[in-house]
Amino acid sequence: MSDRTVALVGLGNMGTPMAARLVAGGHAVVGVDPHPVARARLAAQDGRAVAHLRHASADVVLLLLPDSGVVEAVLGEALEEGLLGPGTTVVDMSSSDPERTRALAPRLAEAGVAFADAPVSGGVGGAEAGTLTIMFGGTAEVLADVTPLLSELGTVRHVGPVGAGHAVKALNNLVSAVHLWATSEAVVLAGRYGVTSQAVLDVLNGSSGRSGSSEAKWPKFILPGSFDSGFSAALMLKDIRTATGLAAASGLPTTLGETLEQLWSGALATLPAGADHTEIARVLTERADGLS
Repeated sequence: MSDRTVALVGLGNMGTPMAARLVAGGHAVVGVDPHPVARARLAAQDGRAVAHLRHASADVVLLLLPDSGVVEAVLGEALEEGLLGPGTTVVDMSSSDPERTRALAPRLAEAGVAFADAPVSGGVGGAEAGTLTIMFGGTAEVLADVTPLLSELGTVRHVGPVGAGHAVKALNNLVSAVHLWATSEAVVLAGRYGVTSQAVLDVLNGSSGRSGSSEAKWPKFILPGSFDSGFSAALMLKDIRTATGLAAASGLPTTLGETLEQLWSGALATLPAGADHTEIARVLTERADGLS
């Protein structure tokens, strides 16, 4: 893998630190992003960045893009320009729609391109530290090929065929969104009984109510008032909707998921564009204060 060129498309909050880790690991990495500021961030970490995939000449393409629509546009243009073909491997590490990911697979296969999905969880801190959980959907052959590369970024979990990674990522974020909402409600309610936020978090984290929200999100991003986890509320709502959409397509009831989608949608309407998903806690706190 080390003698192959890797293009990482999408130098955002997650893409830049992931590209920097691969560079530090000795891989030949080219960051791809149309925005000069994004390219400058990677250049400041000794990485090379270009504006378009056509300037990368890559053997392996990692995608860190906002959604399936952008993924399809990037890959469609790359196929039309002949930038992808036999010997090329594409791994979509975005939070994409699993059904649209499945639909991409035969299109890429016709061009001789190996394809897998491998979204991640762990946030910006995990990207920087190389401790991400990587949910891999694809064949064992592609997994074996890209594991030396992906292992630089975290722990790879083979969850199933193409599309399975994106399905698990959406479901993970559905559960994470439940945890954050419930934890925030509990902290706010405990405050009405004179319990400090830190005190109730200490109890939760030593008891069965603990979660990533009580152990990490509240202490790191909410209590300090920074609200800067690097994952937006809009993207969380997108993943919630992806998860409830999977349930609807399967004919399975998801009463909690559907209710959560409504709650997050209503809260998001009160937040500014680009707000971090941890600001949900601020919304709930302000609503409670308004009732006092």
